[in-house]
Amino acid sequence: MITVLGQIGTSPPDESAALVNAADLVIGARRHLDAAGVPADRALALGPLAPALDTVAALLAKDPDARVLVLASGDPGFFGIVRSLAERFGADALDVRPGVSSIAQAFARLGVPWDDAVVVSAHGRDPRPALNICRAQPKVAVLTAPGAGPAEIGAALTAMPGLHRRLVVATDLGGPAEALVELTPAEAAARDWPVVNVVLCLADTAAPVATAMRSVAGHPGPPEGGWALPESAFAHRDAMLTKAEVRAVALARLGPRLGELVWDVGAGSGSVAVECARLGAAAVAVERAADGVERIRANAAAHGVAHAVAVVHGHAPEALADLPDPDAVFVGGGGADLADVVALAAARARRTVVVTLAALDRVPEARRALLAAGLTVEGVQLQANRLAPLPGDVTRLAATNPVFVLWGLRPVAAGPATANVSQGVST
Repeated sequence: MITVLGQIGTSPPDESAALVNAADLVIGARRHLDAAGVPADRALALGPLAPALDTVAALLAKDPDARVLVLASGDPGFFGIVRSLAERFGADALDVRPGVSSIAQAFARLGVPWDDAVVVSAHGRDPRPALNICRAQPKVAVLTAPGAGPAEIGAALTAMPGLHRRLVVATDLGGPAEALVELTPAEAAARDWPVVNVVLCLADTAAPVATAMRSVAGHPGPPEGGWALPESAFAHRDAMLTKAEVRAVALARLGPRLGELVWDVGAGSGSVAVECARLGAAAVAVERAADGVERIRANAAAHGVAHAVAVVHGHAPEALADLPDPDAVFVGGGGADLADVVALAAARARRTVVVTLAALDRVPEARRALLAAGLTVEGVQLQANRLAPLPGDVTRLAATNPVFVLWGLRPVAAGPATANVSQGVST
């Protein structure tokens, strides 16, 4: 039998002494082994997980009745070691005794509920989803790791203009050096931090206590009203915005989702950036016109995603140079710098670039720029005919202007995905 014992900080639970004394092998972080007083001849300090699991397997193969104790932090079934143990030895072989999650502790110290928080782990995972979720969501808790801790989170937020966040860094929760520090992202980026910490990332524009009671924890999922919203849902100038039918195809090809970053270049009204944010992604809207910048901010606020849409006032491609690398890019319009903008977007996008064009003459240069970056390119010409009323209670078809949509996809090798976000009911 493998007993998995969660604990708060380095304080062993009352039952730990008896379990340690009865165990043939005790596994855990060095700080947990030392705090529990595990004799050296029965202790195995965790480094890489695979060798530790191999040691357990060898012991159980030799003696099926051997008793193994795993000391873990907080709730080991919440982004913890229970997953790896169950995959290797089966759930029936485990006796899991959870402690209080460090996330629950951190929010408890603040005295606020956390059913409306998105919880993300950067431990042993690609840190980019954690950073993008902090950019996109108003209430986030991050289980950190070396290279993805408070300093890196602070630097990532500082790189996004116009996003207002405050960080709460909880260190050594339940331990003798426990501390909660509230500071700005820039302040967090400039400090060194203890290895054991949890980061809470809170939007200044969002109340710490949600106004509505939640029925599902974490990210609320797809927005009400769907997507590809009608043009009337956005403030715009002279109908200069991506039409709903075109936006529907663009969103389908962009595939914005929680944990990703999308650029909306030549944003105009910001309709694409706003829709991407409503679907859970962080978004950067780049617009050269000053009145357009204000319009984008107003549209983001009107749709409740001002916390997730950073607005850059500048001319592409120069304005793109200091932005974090995106997962997907939308390029609207077709000015003289189109080829340069598409080339830069294609060079930096991790997944896809979508370009919409009204002018046929611009299609070849945009396509060449996508192909030159090694993307697989497809495209379509769209023209919608909308129902429109006529006198006499009859209806006609009103044609919209045709638009070309090109998209380039970066070929990627298929591999296993590792979940690092809690979106459902959490423990």
